[in-house]
Amino acid sequence: MNNLIYKITSIFMTFVVLLSTMSFTISSHFCGDTVMDVSYFSKASSCGMEIKQDLNNKDCSISKKNCCKDVTKVIEGQDDLKKSAFDNLSFDQQVFVASFCYSYINLFKGLHNKVIPFKNYSPPLVVKDIQALDEVYLI
Repeated sequence: MNNLIYKITSIFMTFVVLLSTMSFTISSHFCGDTVMDVSYFSKASSCGMEIKQDLNNKDCSISKKNCCKDVTKVIEGQDDLKKSAFDNLSFDQQVFVASFCYSYINLFKGLHNKVIPFKNYSPPLVVKDIQALDEVYLI
């Protein structure tokens, strides 16, 4: 059970680091006050109601107000991660830390329930009846 909890926690922490360092963009297209399209990582598609300016006709200066607008929200990820404390250790120190951790973890490992340590040894030969010699009788 502890092994399962350890794996779930490590996977969860991996996703936390991944999501905290990743940056992405949310693009929304509004037509009036209603949201027409929302897009992640790319530009939102328009509703097709944008006003097209006629650039050829310079005599007419009448312009209409556009009802559509695009809103882009950029969420920046964390860029400065703390480096490991083990980066500045020498090779001998790293070997010591690795061997210490390995021996400490194996210190608390016990035998499995089904392991019988004396299975390969034969019992001693009984030469005399010890109960009769010591005059111990079970009733």
